[in-house]
Amino acid sequence: MNNQAAYAQQQDTSNAVVTVSGLTKAYAGGKTVLQDVALSISPRECLGIVGESGSGKSTLARCILTLDPFDQGELRLDGQSIRGLKRSELKRIRSRLGAVFQHPSAALNPRLTILQSLLEPLDQLKYYVPSFMAGKSSERRDTAEHLLEMVKLPASYLDKFPHQLSGGEKQRVTIARAISTEPDFIVLDEPTASLDVTTQATVLNLLKDLQDELGLAYLFISHDLAAVHFMSDRIMVMKEGSVLEHFPKEALFHSDRHPYTQSLLEVFSTCCLPTEPILL
Repeated sequence: MNNQAAYAQQQDTSNAVVTVSGLTKAYAGGKTVLQDVALSISPRECLGIVGESGSGKSTLARCILTLDPFDQGELRLDGQSIRGLKRSELKRIRSRLGAVFQHPSAALNPRLTILQSLLEPLDQLKYYVPSFMAGKSSERRDTAEHLLEMVKLPASYLDKFPHQLSGGEKQRVTIARAISTEPDFIVLDEPTASLDVTTQATVLNLLKDLQDELGLAYLFISHDLAAVHFMSDRIMVMKEGSVLEHFPKEALFHSDRHPYTQSLLEVFSTCCLPTEPILL
């Protein structure tokens, strides 16, 4: 058994919000894009995945979000296997998942106001009132205002369109939308890659604050090892669809790291791998 498999087996999966075992996927033509991937994520935990483009990170994310099928293995969400689920059951499980992707402009319909975009997930649930609105108001606009407040945007933005917002502001809107249905777990797939350095820091700090406030579990995917180190409790390194290493983030600088991980580390010095909130 290799080190990463041994470490994966040591993780307590009894209360995991996400458990993946033996996940394998190949595209038409036979190219394997995921090979025997295993992971688990507990409540309030962030698992970071780092690797170069084409390593399988985003494909894994789409499989976990039930957006893409996989060929072998098992995916359990809140302890329930997704295999054989009826469409209605799968829809219920999907409401417990959130996602924030790299390009907020692509995630927001340019024809919809920010209010309309924020309410899209809630409109799918009809009578659902988020617990953070308990005792306040069941009006959808009030809910949208509260969501903007949670991501530090003014209520006046509700009537704006995406093109009127900066890249960082649009990404905050997608984060607000991701938390609107009170998910247990959110996939963050390169959420800061398209942003400037200052805005990256703002978004990372916001994500940390929301995790603490709402008790969220994250899968944080990036090619940026500094961001992964800042956000994560554990780090998984992927290459060519396989997991090379899986370790607590405190072990990132250990001398026995895989040569590929060491090559990623060479890009960064310890001064640019923050462990405390990034100050602006």
